Amino acid sequence: MRKLEFLAGLLCLFCIGGCDINSDSLEEENNVSTESPDNEQATSDADLNNYEAHEATGDYDWNNSEVNEIVFNGNSISENCDGASATGSILNISAGGTYQLNGTLTNGRVIVEATENDLVRLLLNNVEITNESSAPITIKSAEKVIVVLNKDTKNTITDGNSYQYDNTEKEEPNAALFSKTNLTVYGEGELYINANFNDAINCKDGLIVDCGKMNITSIDEGIRGKDYLIIKKGNFTIDSGGDGFKSDNDEDETRGYIKILTGDFNISAKGDAISACTDVLIEDGDYNLITSGTVTNTNGVSSKAIKSGINTIINSGNFIIETTEDAIHSDQTLAINGGTFTISANDDGIHTDYDLVINDGDFTVTKSYEAIECGTGNMYIYGGNFQLVASDDGINLAGDGDMMGGHGGPGGGWGGTTSSANYTIYLKPEKLAINAQGDGIDANGSVEVTDGIIIIHGPTGNGNGILDYDQTFIQNGGTLIAAGSSGMFQAPGSSSTQNCVAFGFSNTQSAGSLCHIQTSDGDALCTIKPEKNYSAFLYCSPDLKQGIEYNLYTGGSVTGSSFSGYYTDETYTAGTKQTSFSLSKTITGIQIN
Repeated sequence: MRKLEFLAGLLCLFCIGGCDINSDSLEEENNVSTESPDNEQATSDADLNNYEAHEATGDYDWNNSEVNEIVFNGNSISENCDGASATGSILNISAGGTYQLNGTLTNGRVIVEATENDLVRLLLNNVEITNESSAPITIKSAEKVIVVLNKDTKNTITDGNSYQYDNTEKEEPNAALFSKTNLTVYGEGELYINANFNDAINCKDGLIVDCGKMNITSIDEGIRGKDYLIIKKGNFTIDSGGDGFKSDNDEDETRGYIKILTGDFNISAKGDAISACTDVLIEDGDYNLITSGTVTNTNGVSSKAIKSGINTIINSGNFIIETTEDAIHSDQTLAINGGTFTISANDDGIHTDYDLVINDGDFTVTKSYEAIECGTGNMYIYGGNFQLVASDDGINLAGDGDMMGGHGGPGGGWGGTTSSANYTIYLKPEKLAINAQGDGIDANGSVEVTDGIIIIHGPTGNGNGILDYDQTFIQNGGTLIAAGSSGMFQAPGSSSTQNCVAFGFSNTQSAGSLCHIQTSDGDALCTIKPEKNYSAFLYCSPDLKQGIEYNLYTGGSVTGSSFSGYYTDETYTAGTKQTSFSLSKTITGIQIN
């Protein structure tokens, strides 16, 4: 399987035939190199993923005079057309053409076995097909088959809980709607599938879905396209015992991907909600994704919301995610260019094993182990609004490991132990708020902040720190406000160009006890209401100047608007004045007894 280096700001993905990516323009627009740390040039997955000539002009156009009418009458079938024959409740289609299916077929089958040059259309016109021991619709051969859901129709397919395979060695067919060739599900009607044996739809080739409404209940996968699964639009409700959407070709690096252009998706899965062997590419849509699988280190079950083996790229959409494991996961690279995300995850909110870039979006992580985690690579947060809650680290750059080192308190000793990892977290969000029990920002490498408002609440335990970095932390812009424990305290490094002040308290301050900094003339710089108990307070801002006298207060009261406890346009009523101070260097540490 290929290893794609990270594509920062990949904005042109979803023209179905692919698009050209200019690496120079990417660098200019995003200020990020499109080369990986080992200087291998990035390759566009939009160029690599392809679906050949699955769709062609005229696929969705036909003359009504050429439609072959077939009527299901319970246990019998009425037909009078070339290319189709019926034996009892079994309909065999052996030639290309357009066939309209009507009525109810009890314990019957539709079998397509045409030549490799034939296009077969199956028009479902208020059809109900059941079969107790095999796939109600089986497509064995054709160039491609289009299952059409006629407008204003409701169509239902139901299988039994055990199958008698046509091919025992390959265990085929194994889905209520099964195809060994390229398949398209198209039309404005409705399709209901009750898959009591295995998958609801299983295409062993490429699968395109462009439909009105689809409602699926399945023992295993909901919709599987082996080579690719392309969703153009539709309203989907899926309750699956395995994955909701799946593409699993692991033998061809240009296959095994999922592209979603838009739609309304309600997926409840015991496996992954959306799972691709290579890439997951999402343009837009509304997503309510729930995974509930029981995951251990030994059972091999994956229960993530969105998972890719190579790239996950999301351009837009509304996502509500509740998941047993990671919410959004990539085994290699991940790019998010926009969207609204509400995430509750038993593991990580957003996780990638390699590079991660977030260019825009609104992110609310109400529950996670680590809210945002990047493995062996760089993390670029170049925009977006974030409210993150984590039981461990808020943001974590693992950098080949998860090392921790001892650090001095606010009176001195800033700068962490040295790591061999040469990866960096680049931060310039619009607003980023972190509530963490572990480290607020943890980098087994370096951190660079150039813009945005960053708020950190916690940790409270001395085994973690507000900041935990192994190489450098450079604050060259933006506002950083943090309150937490002091046992492993680190401040930004002295190579920063922006002034920072750090306070250590001998007595732990209570959660909700305000920290307020103002000039000696009474001009407010910062008012924050920490969400957790704290013994260290850190403030970095372009408003903080050397040679000016400031006062630090704790307690008191405040009115005004706030973001994660950080007030703007506030009116502050003074509490206890802790100290007066002025800055003579970039990083200043003050101990308050």
